[in-house]
Amino acid sequence: MKIEQFKPAIVYTIYIASTPEKVWEALTTAEFSRKYFFGFAIEADLKPGGAFISRAPDGSVHIDGEVIECDPPKKLTVTWNVNWPALVEKLGPTLVTYEIEQAGDAVKLTMLQSHDRDISDDILSGGRAGWPAILSSLKSLLETGNALAIKMQPPERMLAALKEMGIGTP
Repeated sequence: MKIEQFKPAIVYTIYIASTPEKVWEALTTAEFSRKYFFGFAIEADLKPGGAFISRAPDGSVHIDGEVIECDPPKKLTVTWNVNWPALVEKLGPTLVTYEIEQAGDAVKLTMLQSHDRDISDDILSGGRAGWPAILSSLKSLLETGNALAIKMQPPERMLAALKEMGIGTP
């Protein structure tokens, strides 16, 4: 995989009243991620080449990836491959990068979802719907102690585009 060929398709920046260390912990541990990521648990071997996994609430592997860059508590880049039949084969890998910066009394968190090829807006609608909810819930958890209760479902237009490409979803 040639990282330099990946171009951001989705970018979100939020500010969180927290510390870089607490944001890092929230992004990289199952204990925190289950709370703000709607029951999904992040498991990460935090070194280049280490495993990056997100388990669904039932314990099954939902995201299977690899740590590409790890610079605690400043930057984490991972491959983010949703475990749906034929998805990676047809759409290629996804790269997710978190950049964490001190911004006065807050933390600036930037999330980039990047691809090595053009991805249709219909397919990207999933990330464009999901990332704001996930990051808003993370912010709420770190600032108030309570994550948001948002009912998440993949957008119909994304599911239709995947089906048209022959990509199954569970």
